[in-house]
Amino acid sequence: MKKLCIFDLDGTLTNTITAIAHFGNTALASAGFAPIETEEYKRLVGDGRTVLIHRMLEHHNADTPEMFDKVCAEYDRCYEADPMYKTGPYDGILELLSELKERGVKIAVCSNKPHNVVCDVVKIVFGDIFDAVKGISDGDKTKPEPDNALDIMRGMGCECSDCLFIGDTNVDIRTAKNAGMESVGVLWGFRDKAELSEAGADHIIDYPEQILDLISEQRENKK
Repeated sequence: MKKLCIFDLDGTLTNTITAIAHFGNTALASAGFAPIETEEYKRLVGDGRTVLIHRMLEHHNADTPEMFDKVCAEYDRCYEADPMYKTGPYDGILELLSELKERGVKIAVCSNKPHNVVCDVVKIVFGDIFDAVKGISDGDKTKPEPDNALDIMRGMGCECSDCLFIGDTNVDIRTAKNAGMESVGVLWGFRDKAELSEAGADHIIDYPEQILDLISEQRENKK
Protein backbone atom coordinates (compact mmCIF):
# COMPACT_ATOMS: atom_id res chain seq x y z
CA MET A 1 0.00 0.00 0.00
CA LYS A 2 1.41 3.36 -1.03
CA LYS A 3 1.42 6.04 1.67
CA LEU A 4 2.01 9.16 -0.45
CA CYS A 5 0.95 10.40 -3.90
CA ILE A 6 2.92 13.37 -5.22
CA PHE A 7 1.22 15.14 -8.12
CA ASP A 8 2.46 17.52 -10.76
CA LEU A 9 0.06 20.48 -11.13
CA ASP A 10 -0.28 21.73 -14.73
CA GLY A 11 -1.56 19.02 -17.04
CA THR A 12 -2.05 16.58 -14.16
CA LEU A 13 -4.34 18.14 -11.57
CA THR A 14 -5.38 21.30 -13.40
CA ASN A 15 -5.95 22.11 -17.06
CA THR A 16 -3.96 25.32 -17.40
CA ILE A 17 -2.74 25.31 -21.00
CA THR A 18 -5.20 28.02 -22.07
CA ALA A 19 -4.06 30.20 -19.19
CA ILE A 20 -0.36 29.63 -19.89
CA ALA A 21 -0.84 30.45 -23.56
CA HIS A 22 -2.86 33.55 -22.70
CA PHE A 23 -0.29 34.97 -20.30
CA GLY A 24 2.60 33.91 -22.51
CA ASN A 25 1.13 35.63 -25.54
CA THR A 26 0.24 38.72 -23.52
CA ALA A 27 3.85 38.94 -22.39
CA LEU A 28 5.10 38.43 -25.96
CA ALA A 29 2.74 41.11 -27.27
CA SER A 30 4.13 43.58 -24.75
CA ALA A 31 7.51 43.13 -26.46
CA GLY A 32 6.10 43.31 -29.99
CA PHE A 33 5.98 39.60 -30.82
CA ALA A 34 3.21 37.61 -32.49
CA PRO A 35 1.29 35.02 -30.43
CA ILE A 36 2.20 31.33 -30.33
CA GLU A 37 -0.53 28.74 -30.93
CA THR A 38 -1.99 27.22 -27.76
CA GLU A 39 -1.17 23.67 -28.93
CA GLU A 40 2.48 24.66 -29.30
CA TYR A 41 2.57 25.66 -25.63
CA LYS A 42 1.98 22.01 -24.74
CA ARG A 43 5.46 21.35 -26.09
CA LEU A 44 7.02 24.46 -24.51
CA VAL A 45 5.86 23.88 -20.92
CA GLY A 46 7.06 21.37 -18.36
CA ASP A 47 10.48 22.61 -17.23
CA GLY A 48 9.40 25.67 -15.26
CA ARG A 49 8.63 29.29 -16.02
CA THR A 50 12.22 30.32 -16.80
CA VAL A 51 12.67 27.63 -19.46
CA LEU A 52 9.21 28.39 -20.85
CA ILE A 53 10.10 32.05 -21.42
CA HIS A 54 13.38 31.09 -23.10
CA ARG A 55 11.51 28.67 -25.39
CA MET A 56 8.91 31.33 -26.24
CA LEU A 57 11.67 33.74 -27.23
CA GLU A 58 13.59 31.05 -29.12
CA HIS A 59 10.40 30.51 -31.12
CA HIS A 60 10.86 34.11 -32.31
CA ASN A 61 14.68 33.92 -32.54
CA ALA A 62 14.86 36.64 -29.91
CA ASP A 63 16.22 34.98 -26.76
CA THR A 64 18.46 37.75 -25.45
CA PRO A 65 19.02 38.61 -21.76
CA GLU A 66 17.30 41.97 -22.17
CA MET A 67 14.27 40.48 -23.90
CA PHE A 68 14.06 37.64 -21.41
CA ASP A 69 13.91 40.08 -18.49
CA LYS A 70 11.18 42.11 -20.18
CA VAL A 71 8.95 39.21 -21.20
CA CYS A 72 9.48 37.27 -17.97
CA ALA A 73 8.53 40.28 -15.82
CA GLU A 74 5.33 40.81 -17.81
CA TYR A 75 4.45 37.11 -17.72
CA ASP A 76 4.86 37.04 -13.94
CA ARG A 77 2.90 40.27 -13.48
CA CYS A 78 -0.04 39.03 -15.54
CA TYR A 79 -0.14 35.52 -14.08
CA GLU A 80 0.09 36.71 -10.48
CA ALA A 81 -2.71 39.22 -11.08
CA ASP A 82 -5.14 36.52 -12.28
CA PRO A 83 -3.82 33.03 -11.42
CA MET A 84 -7.22 31.38 -11.91
CA TYR A 85 -7.74 32.52 -15.49
CA LYS A 86 -9.51 29.63 -17.28
CA THR A 87 -8.07 27.15 -14.78
CA GLY A 88 -9.85 24.21 -13.18
CA PRO A 89 -9.38 20.57 -12.21
CA TYR A 90 -9.58 17.75 -14.73
CA ASP A 91 -12.62 15.52 -14.59
CA GLY A 92 -12.35 12.97 -11.80
CA ILE A 93 -9.52 14.70 -9.92
CA LEU A 94 -11.59 16.04 -7.03
CA GLU A 95 -13.16 12.63 -6.49
CA LEU A 96 -9.76 10.93 -6.65
CA LEU A 97 -8.20 13.24 -4.07
CA SER A 98 -11.13 12.78 -1.72
CA GLU A 99 -10.92 9.00 -1.98
CA LEU A 100 -7.16 8.97 -1.42
CA LYS A 101 -7.60 10.96 1.77
CA GLU A 102 -10.42 8.65 2.82
CA ARG A 103 -8.03 5.71 2.44
CA GLY A 104 -5.37 7.41 4.55
CA VAL A 105 -3.00 8.19 1.67
CA LYS A 106 -1.17 11.51 1.96
CA ILE A 107 -1.25 13.77 -1.11
CA ALA A 108 1.09 16.53 -2.24
CA VAL A 109 1.78 18.87 -5.15
CA CYS A 110 5.25 19.28 -6.69
CA SER A 111 5.29 21.85 -9.48
CA ASN A 112 7.83 23.80 -11.51
CA LYS A 113 5.62 26.90 -11.37
CA PRO A 114 6.61 29.72 -8.98
CA HIS A 115 5.70 28.73 -5.42
CA ASN A 116 3.38 31.67 -4.76
CA VAL A 117 1.33 30.93 -7.89
CA VAL A 118 1.16 27.21 -7.06
CA CYS A 119 -0.11 27.97 -3.56
CA ASP A 120 -2.75 30.39 -4.89
CA VAL A 121 -4.06 27.96 -7.51
CA VAL A 122 -4.08 24.95 -5.19
CA LYS A 123 -5.82 26.88 -2.41
CA ILE A 124 -8.56 28.22 -4.70
CA VAL A 125 -9.18 25.01 -6.65
CA PHE A 126 -8.66 22.40 -3.93
CA GLY A 127 -8.88 24.19 -0.60
CA ASP A 128 -6.77 22.62 2.15
CA ILE A 129 -6.95 18.99 1.07
CA PHE A 130 -3.24 18.64 0.24
CA ASP A 131 -0.76 17.69 2.94
CA ALA A 132 2.10 19.54 1.21
CA VAL A 133 2.44 21.98 -1.69
CA LYS A 134 5.76 22.90 -3.30
CA GLY A 135 6.51 25.17 -6.21
CA ILE A 136 9.78 26.83 -7.13
CA SER A 137 11.23 29.42 -4.77
CA ASP A 138 14.52 31.29 -5.16
CA GLY A 139 17.38 28.82 -5.03
CA ASP A 140 15.24 25.74 -5.68
CA LYS A 141 16.14 23.28 -8.41
CA THR A 142 13.39 22.55 -10.90
CA LYS A 143 12.21 19.08 -11.86
CA PRO A 144 13.60 16.69 -13.04
CA GLU A 145 15.95 17.36 -10.14
CA PRO A 146 14.40 15.38 -7.26
CA ASP A 147 15.08 17.79 -4.40
CA ASN A 148 11.55 19.13 -3.88
CA ALA A 149 9.97 15.70 -4.27
CA LEU A 150 12.37 14.26 -1.72
CA ASP A 151 11.72 17.16 0.66
CA ILE A 152 7.99 16.43 0.47
CA MET A 153 8.59 12.73 1.05
CA ARG A 154 10.78 13.30 4.09
CA GLY A 155 8.34 15.83 5.50
CA MET A 156 5.62 13.18 5.33
CA GLY A 157 7.85 10.63 7.10
CA CYS A 158 7.86 8.33 4.06
CA GLU A 159 10.40 6.29 2.12
CA CYS A 160 10.82 6.23 -1.67
CA SER A 161 9.08 2.87 -1.85
CA ASP A 162 6.02 4.42 -0.19
CA CYS A 163 5.48 6.96 -2.98
CA LEU A 164 3.86 7.38 -6.35
CA PHE A 165 4.99 10.38 -8.41
CA ILE A 166 2.28 11.34 -10.91
CA GLY A 167 2.62 13.64 -13.91
CA ASP A 168 1.96 14.20 -17.59
CA THR A 169 5.43 14.85 -19.07
CA ASN A 170 8.83 13.21 -19.39
CA VAL A 171 10.07 15.74 -16.83
CA ASP A 172 7.79 14.17 -14.22
CA ILE A 173 8.85 10.63 -15.10
CA ARG A 174 12.51 11.61 -14.90
CA THR A 175 11.87 13.31 -11.56
CA ALA A 176 10.39 10.10 -10.19
CA LYS A 177 13.35 8.09 -11.43
CA ASN A 178 15.83 10.56 -9.97
CA ALA A 179 14.01 10.38 -6.63
CA GLY A 180 13.80 6.58 -6.67
CA MET A 181 9.99 6.70 -6.71
CA GLU A 182 7.46 4.74 -8.74
CA SER A 183 6.23 6.84 -11.67
CA VAL A 184 2.76 7.27 -13.14
CA GLY A 185 2.28 9.01 -16.50
CA VAL A 186 -1.17 10.43 -17.21
CA LEU A 187 -2.68 10.76 -20.68
CA TRP A 188 -5.21 13.52 -20.01
CA GLY A 189 -2.49 16.20 -19.85
CA PHE A 190 -0.15 17.95 -22.28
CA ARG A 191 1.95 15.09 -23.70
CA ASP A 192 1.34 11.70 -25.32
CA LYS A 193 1.88 8.04 -24.52
CA ALA A 194 5.00 7.78 -26.70
CA GLU A 195 6.81 10.43 -24.65
CA LEU A 196 5.84 8.85 -21.34
CA SER A 197 6.83 5.37 -22.52
CA GLU A 198 10.17 6.58 -23.84
CA ALA A 199 10.85 8.28 -20.52
CA GLY A 200 10.33 4.93 -18.80
CA ALA A 201 7.05 5.46 -16.92
CA ASP A 202 6.27 2.56 -14.59
CA HIS A 203 2.56 3.03 -15.28
CA ILE A 204 0.60 4.95 -17.90
CA ILE A 205 -3.05 5.64 -17.17
CA ASP A 206 -6.05 7.10 -18.98
CA TYR A 207 -8.23 8.13 -16.03
CA PRO A 208 -7.59 9.51 -12.53
CA GLU A 209 -9.46 6.70 -10.78
CA GLN A 210 -6.86 4.19 -12.01
CA ILE A 211 -4.51 5.61 -9.40
CA LEU A 212 -6.66 3.97 -6.75
CA ASP A 213 -5.69 0.56 -8.13
CA LEU A 214 -2.01 1.48 -8.26
CA ILE A 215 -1.69 2.50 -4.62
CA SER A 216 -2.15 -1.13 -3.56
CA GLU A 217 -0.05 -2.73 -6.32
CA GLN A 218 3.50 -3.94 -5.87
CA ARG A 219 6.35 -2.57 -7.98
CA GLU A 220 6.76 -5.78 -9.94
CA ASN A 221 3.21 -5.45 -11.28
CA LYS A 222 4.06 -2.28 -13.17
CA LYS A 223 2.50 -1.63 -16.57
